[in-house]
Amino acid sequence: MKITRISVYHVDLPLEHPYWLCGGRLKFEVLDATLVKVETDSGLIGWGEGTPWGHTYVPAHGPGIRAGIETMAPFILGLDPRRVLDVERAMDIALPGHLYAKSPIDMACWDIAGQAAGLPIADLMGGGSRTPRPIASSVGAKTVDETREVMERYRSRGYVAHSVKIGGDVERDIARVRDVESIRRPEEIVLYDVNRGWTRQQALRVMSACEDLNVTFEQPGESLDDIAAISGRHASPVSVDESLVTLQDAARIARDGLAEVFGIKLNRVGGLTKAARMRDIALAHGIDMFVMATGGSVLADTEALHLAATIPDDNCRAVWACQDMITVDIAGGRGPRNIDGHLHLPDSPGLGVHPDEDALGDPVRTYQ
Repeated sequence: MKITRISVYHVDLPLEHPYWLCGGRLKFEVLDATLVKVETDSGLIGWGEGTPWGHTYVPAHGPGIRAGIETMAPFILGLDPRRVLDVERAMDIALPGHLYAKSPIDMACWDIAGQAAGLPIADLMGGGSRTPRPIASSVGAKTVDETREVMERYRSRGYVAHSVKIGGDVERDIARVRDVESIRRPEEIVLYDVNRGWTRQQALRVMSACEDLNVTFEQPGESLDDIAAISGRHASPVSVDESLVTLQDAARIARDGLAEVFGIKLNRVGGLTKAARMRDIALAHGIDMFVMATGGSVLADTEALHLAATIPDDNCRAVWACQDMITVDIAGGRGPRNIDGHLHLPDSPGLGVHPDEDALGDPVRTYQ
């Protein structure tokens, strides 16, 4: 089997509500999505998606995905998509770094490999749990009252997991954490996500003030060096996501005990192939995981669900899905959808969901 054609689509995904991070420093209203269709000489077709969370969140750029695919396409055409390691190496040689540009190609190849084997991707990767994974909401950095309002909106949809954004103002952050904890339900999973919005002294002040609550803070510093500098000076569990980009990052976090939780965002780390190695490092070191799409449609959510299903139930905290946050549906209602706040792994071969091509329009580029 060989890859014979790669078609690239550009789609804007408007958010239902404007979204703020870091105390309003970053605002997002529309996501720039890239959909990739990989065709083979056997007739099998795979789909991938790359949707960064805006252009200013982390080093990932919507137009950059399309430019990266243009650079890599000559090196990918003619390869067997089922040999995902060969495709991974070809992309890494053609374009060092730029992991977010490689993720949709990797996803499409896993989709084809699963279809060829007659297995869902999670089963092909070694075994997919059918335990439904709780979906984590994403509660933007707002006032205490607005936070309550957004959490209630997600609770009404069945959500039991929440990623509450903080950062940028110490007193406001302490008040926000304490207020959310005061209304937190016994079964709820809450992660307080700083998104790199604290300096070291701000991190220590908030985390020390909230030690009695025993809550988990995500990315409480700009870098792993910042997180390492405050490690041992507070008693709060830490999750790392923005600074978890490469396998070397995962190895350092595990070796040096910098975090108790990995937040694996598939688009940021380069796709399922690279993310699976991070999963294994986490499991070997007793580190729990959240698995997340960086943003995007039900395709990106489903990819995250497949990886989450390969993690033992006790070690997978939740998945983050974006589909409830956007106002367009490029898959016509197909694919895993929110059922009582959870996503259920599809049993169909491959990814388990493909877009409605009429909803995508014409490809912006085709390589063959």
